Amino acid sequence: MTTDPAAAGPSDQPDGVADGRDGQPGAAEPPVRIHLSPPDVGATERAMLLDAFDSNWIAPLGPHVDGFELELAAWLHAAGPASDEPWHAVALSSGTAALHLALLELGVGPGDEVITSTFTFAATANAITYVGATPVFVDVDRDTWQMDVDLVAEVVADRVARGRPPAAVVTVDLYGIPADHDGLRTVCEPHQIPMIEDAAEALGTVDDGRAAGTLAEVGVFSFNGNKIITTSGGGMLVTPDADRAARIRFLATQARDPAPHYQHSVIGHNYRLSNLLAAVGRGQLQSLDAKVARRQQVNARHRDTLAPLPGIDFLAAPAGVSWNSWLTCLLVDPKGFGVDRERIRVGLRSRGIEARPLWKPMHLQPVFAEAPVVDRGIATDLFDRGLCLPSGSSLSDDEIDEIDEIVAASAAGE
Repeated sequence: MTTDPAAAGPSDQPDGVADGRDGQPGAAEPPVRIHLSPPDVGATERAMLLDAFDSNWIAPLGPHVDGFELELAAWLHAAGPASDEPWHAVALSSGTAALHLALLELGVGPGDEVITSTFTFAATANAITYVGATPVFVDVDRDTWQMDVDLVAEVVADRVARGRPPAAVVTVDLYGIPADHDGLRTVCEPHQIPMIEDAAEALGTVDDGRAAGTLAEVGVFSFNGNKIITTSGGGMLVTPDADRAARIRFLATQARDPAPHYQHSVIGHNYRLSNLLAAVGRGQLQSLDAKVARRQQVNARHRDTLAPLPGIDFLAAPAGVSWNSWLTCLLVDPKGFGVDRERIRVGLRSRGIEARPLWKPMHLQPVFAEAPVVDRGIATDLFDRGLCLPSGSSLSDDEIDEIDEIVAASAAGE
């Protein structure tokens, strides 16, 4: 999934406005003092940013962009890519831009259908519409919250029978847990349907020795302010195909032909990353492993305190997955716990603590009301009962304990 303003550092809602699913005005609220997933930056990022500034490489592209691409590709190789071939990274202005270019590169266009999860951030679906295609939304598995492979198989079989197979499948590594790419591949490969991995939330996750982002033909990361590492705004497209990476770079820099003058034979886009932001990203990448480890600790601490409570259940990674724990997500059974998800969220917000509902399914979004959907009600139920707790790598143990004490006390109406 890509850029997510709804889970960013400082809240995107002004004081005095509730940020629940109905968006209705609420009582005045105190300023947020504990954010959901704030940036975690330090001296290294500052030094590298100043280095970029002092070098006068201010405009997009430059040595820090080149370095960021090489270092991220090297990290993926060290973590264990799904392919033994060297991976190539292209630094871009956002994860959404990366999704857009990936779809263009795979030849997806007007009249095509693209299968994706309904349980995702809007950018996943928005990028499909950018190329004139139609998203086909599929419900998720109840245990993993990832796109249901059996439902994808049903959609593919139906479209193949009609003589119009889907042009692509965009998988979503929701909350940092990988989709079932092996299962999806068995559905897609017989019909030569390419897959794009929206790993916007999954940098640092490793699935059975394979780094998230390398589990499909093309992978996409986001470096929005709320992600594991950030460049303020930015993204990365990764692929084992060097020619594909070169074509993506060409399209991302306005598709300028090799000539001393400005000449263009195809439509291009202004999607390359700033050298200044890439410098921040290089500094962030140096501490990626530490940031993942801390988020895993945050998740474990929330879980140790709250999981024993009746009516509380946590999202957990499947066996074989080393999960980056991007966000700690729980489900609330109001009958078992005593109050619903929204009562907990409002109680936290009244104390200056930001928590958010899970993603509202795409097929429930007004803008996609007419889109095809295969729905069994699971994503809708998760949205109704789910809550994301503060999960940033800069959270202190005392802050985690305060959050959990408020959640636990809410069951007693405190």
